[in-house]
Amino acid sequence: MFSHIFVSVTDFKRAHRFYAALMDVLGLEQRFCDEAKPWAGWHSESQSRPYFVICHPFDGQAHGAGNGQMVAFNAATRAAVDAAHTVALAHGGSSEGAPGLRPEYHPNYYGTYFRDPDKNKICVACHTGMGAL
Repeated sequence: MFSHIFVSVTDFKRAHRFYAALMDVLGLEQRFCDEAKPWAGWHSESQSRPYFVICHPFDGQAHGAGNGQMVAFNAATRAAVDAAHTVALAHGGSSEGAPGLRPEYHPNYYGTYFRDPDKNKICVACHTGMGAL
């Protein structure tokens, strides 16, 4: 469905530390990193797309987190959701919802919500049942 998703950041080095730790928890591989541009991208193991990219805004204007916009990553297990939340907060993120079941979405939806250091809203969700603990 997606080719790539770009999320803008203000401080590339800070953002790269945040996202590198998060992507490690999710098992996503770094595809590229060029501090001169600056940008970095990750993708699923042995896949080239879709990929997730952090960068400064292309137009050179200031970054602004969008209200109502969110990027959601799939996690293989509920433990990975828990770990993602912990890592996000340890690397400068802020909680928008602790890990837990959210049956209003569907009975097995287990997710967490947080903001990166630039206030971009991120979700990590697992859609499998209790066996995925």
